[in-house]
Amino acid sequence: MSKKILALVAMLHALACGATDVNRAGAAELDSIKGIGPALSDQILEERQKGDFTDWADFMARVKGIGPRSAARFSAQGLTVGDAACLGGAGAPSGKRARPPTGVEAGASAAAK
Repeated sequence: MSKKILALVAMLHALACGATDVNRAGAAELDSIKGIGPALSDQILEERQKGDFTDWADFMARVKGIGPRSAARFSAQGLTVGDAACLGGAGAPSGKRARPPTGVEAGASAAAK
């Protein structure tokens, strides 16, 4: 539920701030997105010459170095693919990290060694 709310907030933010669609943006517009510099914008433009990006998955697959985390960050700043915000679907980081075992679990794993 919270992912849907965050996606909705990101889309509304993109609309309010004037979204930048990756299939229509020039180098200067792409460079205005925090985290996208001249090298990455050049790479995006080169890939776009091969054909428009169909969706976020296509964008992440074709542009080296852009994964779910950076896609979500760029989307939150107003970047869209085909006028769609990144919804952070499957494969998006949950923000939770695995914790080392504690207490009884730690003793059991130590005894197993």
